[in-house]
Amino acid sequence: MDQRNDGTPREHPEAFEDSPQETRNGAQETRIGGRASGPQEASGGRHASGDGTAAGQAQDPAAGPAQSPEAGPANGSAAQEPRPSKKTSSDYEEARRRRRAQKPKNLEVHQKRQERQRERDKGEKARKSRNRTLGGLLMMVLVGVLAFNLFSSMQWKTVNTSEGMELLKSAQIERAEVTDGANRVKLWLKENTETVLPDGNTRDVGKQVQFQYLDPQGEQVARLLNSAEIERGYSSVVPQQSLLSSMLIMFLPMVLILGVFWWFIRQQQTGRGLGLRDRNPEAEVPDVTFADVAGEDEAVQEVSEVVDFLKNPGRYEKVGAKIPRGVLLYGPPGTGKTLVAKAVAGEADVPFFSISASEFVELYVGMGASRVRELFKAAKKKAPSIIFIDEIDAVGRGRGIGMGGGNDEREQTLNQLLVEMDGFDNRDQVVLIAATNRPDVLDQALLRPGRFDRQIAVDAPDQKGREAILRVHAKDKPLAPDVELAAVAKRTPGFTGADLANILNEAALLTARDNREMITNADVDEASDRVMAGPQRRSRVMSPEDRRMTAYHEGGHALAAAALNHTDPVTKVTILPRGRALGYTMVMPTEDRYSVTRNQLLDQLTYALGGLTAEEVIFHDPSTGASNDIQKATDTARKMVTEYGMSSQVGAVRLVPTEQEQAEPFAPARNHSEQLSATVDAEVRALMESAHTEAWQIITENRDILDRLAAVLLEKETVLEAELAEIFAGVRKAPAREVWLSNPNRPVSEKAPIPLPEGKTEAQAAEDQKLRPPELGATTAGGTLGGASEAGGGASGGSAGPAGGPQGPGVTGRE
Repeated sequence: MDQRNDGTPREHPEAFEDSPQETRNGAQETRIGGRASGPQEASGGRHASGDGTAAGQAQDPAAGPAQSPEAGPANGSAAQEPRPSKKTSSDYEEARRRRRAQKPKNLEVHQKRQERQRERDKGEKARKSRNRTLGGLLMMVLVGVLAFNLFSSMQWKTVNTSEGMELLKSAQIERAEVTDGANRVKLWLKENTETVLPDGNTRDVGKQVQFQYLDPQGEQVARLLNSAEIERGYSSVVPQQSLLSSMLIMFLPMVLILGVFWWFIRQQQTGRGLGLRDRNPEAEVPDVTFADVAGEDEAVQEVSEVVDFLKNPGRYEKVGAKIPRGVLLYGPPGTGKTLVAKAVAGEADVPFFSISASEFVELYVGMGASRVRELFKAAKKKAPSIIFIDEIDAVGRGRGIGMGGGNDEREQTLNQLLVEMDGFDNRDQVVLIAATNRPDVLDQALLRPGRFDRQIAVDAPDQKGREAILRVHAKDKPLAPDVELAAVAKRTPGFTGADLANILNEAALLTARDNREMITNADVDEASDRVMAGPQRRSRVMSPEDRRMTAYHEGGHALAAAALNHTDPVTKVTILPRGRALGYTMVMPTEDRYSVTRNQLLDQLTYALGGLTAEEVIFHDPSTGASNDIQKATDTARKMVTEYGMSSQVGAVRLVPTEQEQAEPFAPARNHSEQLSATVDAEVRALMESAHTEAWQIITENRDILDRLAAVLLEKETVLEAELAEIFAGVRKAPAREVWLSNPNRPVSEKAPIPLPEGKTEAQAAEDQKLRPPELGATTAGGTLGGASEAGGGASGGSAGPAGGPQGPGVTGRE
């Protein structure tokens, strides 16, 4: 399974062959994928040939922004007022229409933007013209010097030594010059002269001739010169270097080296190689507005105050209000953090300075700090303006974490960034917006009030948000009438805006490949499968034995999921190779889910081992295809013991250090004793053994249903939800588990919980709880946010959710 930068899995289920339940931003989707072709593919993740089965994964709470107290229960952003209990697609459309109506469209704004663009173009043309003029002058000087040297050398004809001595014996010499030290003789002849070559031929050497001679030939040349009939005599020249030429020869190489080095340093310090100096004065004013942002209404609402301040600062100054100097957008990749930042600048119609934090860090000390100063200086000149720094964790990581022992360049850059943020004046009207996927590793000095005053979660959207995002990306695509975007949104829990855009783009590519004009529902389904599991491998041909074993393996996953009491419906089972998997099973949630219970995690363990158990029962000879199932199930069981407090022997303690603790230079590998480690291992083995036994009971009691499902898979290769419901209609359910007690001295209460509000379903009540502000339903210190425990997480490799709790499904399967 692909991992985020922070080590937690991506926010959507992928086609690994055996991954336990993975939660996706409040929704649960289980895909059981891939049976591997051999032991060399027995490692985790997607395998070169895998037949997985999706078992669930829940989120890893140690990662991601979910643990921020400012985050609201539903989406991690601060909620100051109770909000409506349920949003419909019409609510999203109405909100977008209102924002679109507020988009500045008047002629004056348009003319201002055009004027700024003309000024930028004019400055760019002037700079290019100056560069061309300077370059032309330098080229002319160089050409002149070369031409002079070439012309001078062409005046003298060089002959060999023997020819030169023969000329000295003739009476054709008008004047001669001997250069001492260079062993060169120049002869001025009275008229054009021809010399005889060794082969008897002659050649014209003109009236100016020169030749070289060796030191031993010096006396002979002197005799010839003394005896020669030279009309004007000869002279000896001793070459002497002038003081200027001597200094040039001595210092010119050093000057050139220093000049190149200075130029290189200037380029690095000014960031011209990165375009920083060129880009800052020409900061763009984005055309993006809040009307272009779908599925992130909470984040838009939080940053709207920044827009209002930049437009009407006087209203805030009258009441002594100070706008946040910094806004930190955090969330998984692809959720639209950059888009939100651009929309703020576009709505406020102010210059937008965008740069990646990694561009500040260079090999040479001090360059990062210099770039920070230049960036803020340029932004203040164009105030009101917005600075956007993407992936700020590249320079904002906590000092002392992962740094060397010396004077770290990144630490200097961070210090300069802190100084610049402190130097903001209320009259500057410059707002810093930063984005990161790892808020947990940022330096605390950055997050204190007065710097990043407002921290906003930009999480993966819920079902209605996904539908709104799909409608935005479907505007320019011809969709057939059978395409239901609401259904696509329902079966893509945890997908980010980038994932949804990729689905529709893949569907459009498939349509164009077949030379069709309309995107059909089949195209969208195929695109969804391609994004989640990879392209279909039509060239991979399996033997009948492999196909049968894969069918039983996938059937074992699906049967176990259908027979358990705390799983979602099985919606698809296939043995068609796709990506690195030879098949997968999909378990789709009926609604977004933000937490996972202990029974749900136990069910994930059980149907993760369903494929292995089916091989044991049917063939009595299991294969390596279940290795990834075992790995993911073991990870889930270990998290239940060490992170989720779901073991009565270990108790509600966290034994796994956080990522920030692991990054400390001298952090111990483990913070508990050997005896406790042995207890943890025993508890993990007990959970795995119990799940294996439960899967065996389900398979043996429903053997007839498993055989029927395997036969249908061998015949049709893919079975969908409706037919699966018919096959599983007579399945014998697993018995309910006994009530679990964390301690026998703390028995459960016999009193039932209060009833749900009248007229509301359990899902609606969960939505209400999700939208409640933190002070009404959240315990910020290791407690619950929107019902999801910070200590929770879900199945192994689960995705970080908005509330930090476990989130549903993932993938299990036979490799």
